[in-house]
Order: sequence, then C-alpha cells, then structure tokens
Amino acid sequence: MKTNLQIVADHYAASARQDIAGMLADVAPAVAWIEMAGFPCAGTWIGPDQVSAQVFAVLGREWEDYRFTLEKLIDGGEHIVGVGTYAGRHRKTGKAMQARVSHVWQLAAGKIVAFEQFTDTLLVAQAMQD
Repeated sequence: MKTNLQIVADHYAASARQDIAGMLADVAPAVAWIEMAGFPCAGTWIGPDQVSAQVFAVLGREWEDYRFTLEKLIDGGEHIVGVGTYAGRHRKTGKAMQARVSHVWQLAAGKIVAFEQFTDTLLVAQAMQD
C-alpha cells in the first residue's frame, strides 16, 4: 500500500503530465476540496466529479499553460503539505501570473479525503483583470 506522502506525490506527478484521471485516482468519493475565496474556482467542491468540473476544467479553460511547480512536500502523517508556485497566462487578458501556494492534504485509509489551497489570490486576480 502506498504511503500518504506517495499518494500526494503521485497526484502532483499526474498534474505535471496533465493527467486528470491520475490526479483523481486516489481521491475519496466524498472528498472536500477547498479553493480559496478570490481564486477563479473558489468554493468547496465535494467528490471527484465536482473537483474535475469546477476546478480542473475551469483552470484549463481560462488559463494557458497553467501549472503548479512543486518545491517540497512536508510529511505530517495524515496531513501532507505541498509548497510550490502556480504560473500561467490568462486566456482573456493575455497577462501572465506567478503566485506562491501551499496545499494542505488530509488522507485516511489510503484516500485523499480533504484538500485546502492557500495562495496569493490578488496576484491571480490582477492577471485576470483587463
């Protein structure tokens, strides 16, 4: 069985490949996925289908070359923290964005049961404004 750290590392590896199925492979059916207020896909999304439609699809549709670059993973057992940087170019405005971010993951029984994002939403919003 994979460790919690490996599950999150596998998610990030799938993200780098733009592999949505791989990103959702270890997500629990009732995952609570929180995107910060002020972020383009802000809200709490429940379940892989909502995460895919309300987060991943939105980012893919609104941003060109949107990516998360992982700098480090912090192993807290049931909680894993990913630290890195978001970058991309907003399709409507053509403005580039780069913002530091931390993700807090909660895992139980080999599944991701919760995710919460912390980022500088002002930098993201500025790239989205004409």
